[in-house]
Amino acid sequence: MNYQKLTRFSALLALLMVAFVLAACGGSATDTPVSATATTATGAAISNTPATSMTNTQAMASTPMMTNTQVMGMTPTAGMMVTGTQMMSGTGGTFSPVAGGANALTAGGATFPAPLYQKWFADYGAKYSVTINYQAKGSGFGVQNIQNQTLDFGASDAPMSDAELTAAKGGPIVEIPTCLGADVVIYNIPGYSGTLKLDGDTLAKIYLGTIKDWSDPAIAAANGGTALPAGAIQVVHRSDSSGTSFIFTSYLAAVNADWKNGPGANKAPNWPVGQGASGNAGVAGQVKSTPFSIGYAEIAYAVQNNLTFANIKNKNGKYVTASLQSIAAAAANLTTVPADLRFSLIDQPGDATYPIASSTWQLVYQNQTDKAKAIAVVNLLNWELTVGQNTNNSLNYGVLPPNLQQAAIAKVKTIMVNGAPVQP
Repeated sequence: MNYQKLTRFSALLALLMVAFVLAACGGSATDTPVSATATTATGAAISNTPATSMTNTQAMASTPMMTNTQVMGMTPTAGMMVTGTQMMSGTGGTFSPVAGGANALTAGGATFPAPLYQKWFADYGAKYSVTINYQAKGSGFGVQNIQNQTLDFGASDAPMSDAELTAAKGGPIVEIPTCLGADVVIYNIPGYSGTLKLDGDTLAKIYLGTIKDWSDPAIAAANGGTALPAGAIQVVHRSDSSGTSFIFTSYLAAVNADWKNGPGANKAPNWPVGQGASGNAGVAGQVKSTPFSIGYAEIAYAVQNNLTFANIKNKNGKYVTASLQSIAAAAANLTTVPADLRFSLIDQPGDATYPIASSTWQLVYQNQTDKAKAIAVVNLLNWELTVGQNTNNSLNYGVLPPNLQQAAIAKVKTIMVNGAPVQP
């Protein structure tokens, strides 16, 4: 009898210990936002709330969304916060801020990552009492204003060219990749309920104006011989200087010689045909309201606006839907990371690779003069590259794979203030 009681007591004690361990390990790996201290100045509406469905039936809704740990190949661990050192850890890594940073920063540029940046800056501001005013006005705005030293950091979906770097008034600039994304081809074809397929050459000819109608045989051939409803194609493109346009036109230049030798890869190309709209949201809105139209936008905008988007034929001849998985597949093919971090994910090989994938960059002067601002910028960058990565997938952005993440963290360590490293 005593032995039975002892056995029951031991079993109960074991269960209590398991429950205690589970409770101790159940913390979140991301910060919890308290209030939004970041502000966004832009003509386009930006939402913090990720869309829950996509009209492209092969897209994320039908395929399990990859978690940060799946994309980065890491073992899931419980997140923790140690208030004594302000160190935080999650699947993206650890973050420990340098003391003495400014409590306000001004930034601007790319609209491509703007929904993610808005969320990041609100969460970071709530945790560390730093207000970040980000003006999502296009990559050209970010490049021009970092060149003129009117921003604490800029943002661009295109790496700065040699000429743009030379024109920077404050000396050398470091370019820090922050997340992965993709341009998707959005469309509005009345009477067509399927998922459009397009190869790069056909897409380029639409934007060159040589394919003018949705019933064109080249479009039918890409869609299994099925003719689409007849209707004059209404081309929509960006009207502002845009990294999203640079990504899109880089792809067109990679797959079509006429585009390469004509408009080329450019943030503000001389568009042969079409009507312009400002920002990703502007293009998305124009396509949504214009029958028989076609445009391009960052995937998050297409999701948030419930727009249909096409499957694109990749280098291996496969029609692929833009998704976290197919974007990650493109990044996985980047085996060598250039020292200046100016890389491209356009038209990478692989059956599962989406061909119009890209990173986006934050632009910072390597030699800073304001110590408090320098510390604040370095702290933010390190947080984005570690704890901040845990937010990416929920807003339809890819996390940086380990090789890019570590290269970016190492590059942040090269930022100086008055001749000394910002990070001790």
